Amino acid sequence: QLQLVESGGGLVQPGGSLTLSCTASERLDKYIIGWFRQAPGKEREGVSCISHNGGRITYADSAKGRFTISRDAGKNTVYLQLNRPNPEDTGVYYCAAGPPHPYCSGYIGDYIYWGQGTQVTASS
Repeated sequence: QLQLVESGGGLVQPGGSLTLSCTASERLDKYIIGWFRQAPGKEREGVSCISHNGGRITYADSAKGRFTISRDAGKNTVYLQLNRPNPEDTGVYYCAAGPPHPYCSGYIGDYIYWGQGTQVTASS
């Protein structure tokens, strides 16, 4: 069974930068990978995703122009760089994996495997 491990969370000042990592136990070209977040009292929402071949990237409107998703296939790792975060970006960030597809989306039902999450707090 695929295992995903997130890391890199922590406290970040608004306007700063933080990079999250998601390391998979198998090759990335077998899965779409998505980043999700969940703020206290709110539903889990999609932030960004990358298709199984890396050819398609999608961002939520809240992430466009500020966050960057990338991957290192050799390390089985997908990254999410948070630039200029604001307090509304605070939450637990999860990475998830689903069956290979040329496109990806923030629909939770497309994903089967989930990591344990990493806390991000954007605060001064």
